[in-house]
Amino acid sequence: MKLFAGNSNRALAEAVARYLNVPLGRGTVRRFADQEIFVEIQENVRGEDVFVLQSTSYPANDHLMELLIMIDAFRRSSARRITAVIPYFGYARQDRRTSGRTPISAKLVANLITQAGADRVLTLDLHAGQIQGFFDIPTDNLFAVPVMARDIKSKYDLVNVMVVSPDVGGVVRARSLAKRLDAPLAIVDKRRDRPGESEVMNVIGDVHGRDCILVDDIVDSGGTLCNAADALLVNGATSVTAYITHGVLSGGAGARIAGSKLKELVVTDSIHANASVEAAHNIRVISIADLIGEAISRTASEESVSSLFN
Repeated sequence: MKLFAGNSNRALAEAVARYLNVPLGRGTVRRFADQEIFVEIQENVRGEDVFVLQSTSYPANDHLMELLIMIDAFRRSSARRITAVIPYFGYARQDRRTSGRTPISAKLVANLITQAGADRVLTLDLHAGQIQGFFDIPTDNLFAVPVMARDIKSKYDLVNVMVVSPDVGGVVRARSLAKRLDAPLAIVDKRRDRPGESEVMNVIGDVHGRDCILVDDIVDSGGTLCNAADALLVNGATSVTAYITHGVLSGGAGARIAGSKLKELVVTDSIHANASVEAAHNIRVISIADLIGEAISRTASEESVSSLFN
């Protein structure tokens, strides 16, 4: 087994390598003057089980191209099997046609990864579960809920905790966390008029006197979380904390979260934290390196990955 990484999240790759007790593979990803990407693998991978760790986060197109070119390089170097480890799968929010004459970009990206030469995919908390079916190769979708549950148990008195889904679409994820914590569940009903904007309409469930835990897969602009926190506090919640898998946090999201009524936003390191995230006093990062590492180890040894979540 050999583990390699692109430039999107080197810190996570190094943490995964430490968990696996293997050195990170030697290779370079650099750019020509016109920003074309060039990849060179600097060690023999013939007959090896290769894992390529790369989140397709901002800048999504650059990191996606790095991943595709690395996969092609390994295929042409006679690797026995190539697994694309994608902690954050970009373009996942474009998983269906929302109006006429629009693409399904998540399917296009899945095709690109497959055609580049990947034999299987390992990813984390896909925005929509059906994206697994977009791939014509084996795809394992990991869940960050067990990592979040352990952190919540170490920080909160579970007697007073209520898990909250920020929208109806996230109820399955929220229910999974609530079951692990043996906590009740509430839902924030919202109406989204335009992409990137949301209006909170109603809170379904009695949150009065509760420490509310909002759980979701992606936080981008932060508007939904801030509105949901305001609504929960108006309805009598004692505090509101958000646990989100992928901290996209684009634009002024870091400052927006810092100025909000959220007690804390907890994100995983599936996406490398930018400067605004590191500067925010109420944003904390927890690591999914052990989860990714264990999934890689089980894949390499042909053991069950789904049993990680039983």
